[in-house]
Amino acid sequence: MLGRVPTYIRTPDPISTAGITAALRGRSEIEVVPEGSVTADTVGVVATDALDRDTLDVLKSVRRLGCRRFVLVAAVDSDAALIPAVELGVRALAARTEATGHRLAQLVVNTATGGAAMPPDVLGRLVKQVTRLQQNVLTPRGLDVNGLSVRESEILRLVAEGMDTREVANRLSYSERTVKNVLHDITSRFQLRNRTHAVAYAVREGLI
Repeated sequence: MLGRVPTYIRTPDPISTAGITAALRGRSEIEVVPEGSVTADTVGVVATDALDRDTLDVLKSVRRLGCRRFVLVAAVDSDAALIPAVELGVRALAARTEATGHRLAQLVVNTATGGAAMPPDVLGRLVKQVTRLQQNVLTPRGLDVNGLSVRESEILRLVAEGMDTREVANRLSYSERTVKNVLHDITSRFQLRNRTHAVAYAVREGLI
């Protein structure tokens, strides 16, 4: 059974923070935590006026604390920041008019258990954006929506199974140099330290 979900709240002003804190602190399924207690298991509740570049900066700053999943309370007037917000960990979105304590608690618990909740109109716009991205940008470059090519995904999966460079090369009929170059490209693109870090990152982010 899921225990109390650690929840960190970030808003642009003290009044909004106090209001959301008061609404959630009385919920038995929620534990509101301070900045210093944020971990990867913490669900961030970020409330802003609109999903824009400033909101993305806020999400990034909370991610730096360790938080990886978010409930966002904001209006979505533009689609430009939708995909970046999802990439940063936004799993649920609510308008301010529906952000009651009960509704926020539902979204936090759902997010903590791996769920997602987007308004139908926003979800439809997000799907259209992903489709356009796939057709116009990724497919012509041989990439999937996760940013990896088929070859890169294959190599990472085999490395994750414990194969060394020679074994991966033999399995896929590549040269060892090709395998090394592909792994180097992945670690450079995602700013990872080594192949172990690359595999851990790919598994954690659901890329393989």
